[in-house]
Amino acid sequence: MTVYLPIAELSVNILIILGMGAAVGFLSGMFGVGGGFLITPLLIFYNIPPVVAVATGANQVVASSISGAITHFRRGTVDVKLGSILLAGGLVGATGGVWIFSWLRRLGQLDLFISILYVVLLGSIGALMLQESVRAMRRAKTNQALPIKRPGQHNWVHRLPLKMRFKKSKIYLSAIPVVMLGMAIGVLTSIMGVGGGFIMVPAMIYLLRIPTNVVVGTSLFQIIFTTAYTTMVQAATNYSVDIVLATILMIAGVIGAQYGVRVGQKLRGEQLRALLALLVLAVGIRLAIGLIVTPDDLYSVAVGGLSY
Repeated sequence: MTVYLPIAELSVNILIILGMGAAVGFLSGMFGVGGGFLITPLLIFYNIPPVVAVATGANQVVASSISGAITHFRRGTVDVKLGSILLAGGLVGATGGVWIFSWLRRLGQLDLFISILYVVLLGSIGALMLQESVRAMRRAKTNQALPIKRPGQHNWVHRLPLKMRFKKSKIYLSAIPVVMLGMAIGVLTSIMGVGGGFIMVPAMIYLLRIPTNVVVGTSLFQIIFTTAYTTMVQAATNYSVDIVLATILMIAGVIGAQYGVRVGQKLRGEQLRALLALLVLAVGIRLAIGLIVTPDDLYSVAVGGLSY
């Protein structure tokens, strides 16, 4: 059963696209990430042009994040004030990221840049997360005391000025690192089509020392608006959002996210982090192999910024 994608200009199997969307939505709900770091490479692996995969992947992240965030809102695990400051930085970063995206596309280096950026980010972050989660599981197995990370525990981040009190997260923190984190995620959303949760969640836990119980919901809250804004700007600037592909992915992603939230509640924090780390590493390795292995077609034709 095939469907034609007007912007990507090719026909795809709708069942495969539905399966991709459902799988990414499931992971989004379980790990508290938008899922763009996975859906964009999957679409590229399925021969969707990278420029379309990035812009449309960001659109699917919106649906999965909304579905997961609603559940967290009901449980009261979303810090709206913290999420709003992250969002302010995210919108600024996303605007700059779209400009960089357009510039790389004009140079003809967009596909290569996206692949290299994915390999570097996913490889480094996945390795760090896996190392930390394995240590945590070993300590838990041997009944060793886990290091306590209280909300009030200070590091260099907490010595910065412009501090604000976030009652839901029970922390007193400078707005500067929060805005900077949001800006970084916004740039990555525009260039890579990711929600940025795979970076934001660890950063909020380990760098900003935000309690884990509000990190996932707050991350999804920020991802919703940043990716929605990015999708609209990409559509208006680069005309690269395929509405047919986006609709299929959104429907499947919303359904998958609900089941992911339920499964995620049954696993311990270190187990979730280990699984996410393995997933991140797997995607990074697959992309790295694609950069090294000689392709079947040594030449390609580019028409209107889309590579074939």
